[in-house]
Amino acid sequence: MFKFKTLLIGLVWGLSAVGAVSPALAQAPDETRWVADDLSAYVRSGPTDGYRIVGRLTSGAPVTVLETQGDYTRVRAESGDEVWIRSDQLQSDRSLRQRVPALKEKVATLSDKLDGINQTWQSRTASMTETLKAREQRIEDLSQRNTTLDQKLTQTEATLRRLKARLDTQEQDLLMRYFLYGGGVAGAGLVAGLLVPHLPRRRKKRDRWF
Repeated sequence: MFKFKTLLIGLVWGLSAVGAVSPALAQAPDETRWVADDLSAYVRSGPTDGYRIVGRLTSGAPVTVLETQGDYTRVRAESGDEVWIRSDQLQSDRSLRQRVPALKEKVATLSDKLDGINQTWQSRTASMTETLKAREQRIEDLSQRNTTLDQKLTQTEATLRRLKARLDTQEQDLLMRYFLYGGGVAGAGLVAGLLVPHLPRRRKKRDRWF
C-alpha cells in the first residue's frame, strides 16, 4: 500500500512537471498561418537559432502550424516539408499577395457600380434640369401673359371710367333738358292762364226768327 501511494505521488509530481514544461513545448492544433508579407523568412531544422538554416519561405506563403516551442513554430510548408520558423514572422491574416487580386476585383466591381450610379444620377440630373427649364419657361410665359392681362385690365378700367363720366354728363344734360322743358311748359301755362280771361269773347248771334 505504501509503495502504491509513493508511486501515485511520483506520478502526480511527474504530471506537474510536464505541465510546467508544456508552455515551451505546446502542441497547437493544425491551423493555417502566412509568412509575413515584408520579408522572406529563413527556416531552421530546430526551434532555436543554433539549428542550421535549411531554406526559406517566401513572404505571403501559407503554412500549417504544427506546434510552438519558445520563439519558434514548427510548420508544414506547401511542399510538405516540416521546418521551424520564428513565430513573429507568421501572421494570422491571408497574405497581401493573395488578397490583392480579390481586392482589385472588389475595387473593379465597386467602380462599375459607381459608374452605374454616376450614369443614373447624370441621367436623372439631366431629366430634372430639362423639367426645371420647361417649368421656368412656363412660369415666364404665364408671367408675360399676366402682365398683358394686367395692361388690358388697366386699359379697360380707364375706358370704363371715361364711359361712366360721359354717362354722368349725359344724365345731367338730360335732367337739365327735362327741367328746362318742364319750366317752359309751366311758364307757358301760367301765361296762358293769365291771358285767357282778358281775351274778348265772341257775341252769340241772335236767331233771326225772333
